[in-house]
Amino acid sequence: MTNNSSVVGAKIKGIRETKNLSIEEVAERSGLSVEQVNSIENDQNLPSLGSLIKVARALGVRLGTFLDDNDELGPAVCRAADRTSSISFSNSETGARKNMEYHPLAQQKMGRHMEPFVIDIQANEERDFQLSAHEGEEFIYVLEGDVEIAYGKQVYTLHQGDSIFYDSIVKHHVHGAKGQSAKILAVVYIPF
Repeated sequence: MTNNSSVVGAKIKGIRETKNLSIEEVAERSGLSVEQVNSIENDQNLPSLGSLIKVARALGVRLGTFLDDNDELGPAVCRAADRTSSISFSNSETGARKNMEYHPLAQQKMGRHMEPFVIDIQANEERDFQLSAHEGEEFIYVLEGDVEIAYGKQVYTLHQGDSIFYDSIVKHHVHGAKGQSAKILAVVYIPF
């Protein structure tokens, strides 16, 4: 599989430069540090989904802009055999742990407001998770394994076939239950 994490940094830098914005301006608008924005652009650390959403908002673009290849006006069909690209994010605003491999399902759909992904959650024994929040909503359906969602002060354990829909403005974290790997379908809605 092709990992597109390096493409994301280049796209962010290209958009920032096209809009004649400095790294400092993007940092101020996004609430991230200059070091975090620089790190994302230079692919030094895996960004969290929350960080990318903040950068997208600061640049005035959809999150999907960082993942898009071609824009289609009609429906976007993603065949399993053709799904070869992926992107990785960390689950921490400051950490660079590769916890999830995101497989975008609608890269070619122009003007979308939802971002659907199949996500492979890697086994991770670490239990000291940093919760993050961003505008919007998320829907998660468990395809394989067991998943824990820390949501505010609650922890929900989902099994294969279970789903959850939540407001992502509440601090949350998604990980494999008992440190195990899992696979989920996730749809992220971010108001623009």
